[in-house]
Amino acid sequence: MDKDKYLDLSIDFANIKSYDDYRSVWGKIVPVKIKMVEKNEQCKHNLDDAFVYKTHYDKPKDLCVALAHVLDLYIFRASVGFPSGEDDPGVYKIHCPDKKGTVWEIRRSASPD
Repeated sequence: MDKDKYLDLSIDFANIKSYDDYRSVWGKIVPVKIKMVEKNEQCKHNLDDAFVYKTHYDKPKDLCVALAHVLDLYIFRASVGFPSGEDDPGVYKIHCPDKKGTVWEIRRSASPD
């Protein structure tokens, strides 16, 4: 894993004393792309559908609310570069809440700066 692509998670939040300090940290949080990679039964989304979260607060329009709820647990982690437990630590694979449902890949879509 290329450590330069990931945020150092040992941020000392006590050093954030101004808006500029806050924006400096926020600048390391990058957009996240989600993409359906597996479809096992009926779903309003289709294989290869993709959406971008500009920030972890910015839910894409038309995203299934049940899926969005599950993704909320992982979008921030991906945006700051926290490694997943997958073979590729830069990718999370998340199953929608339906028991057969869909599988989505979550990955950072760009590096900071």
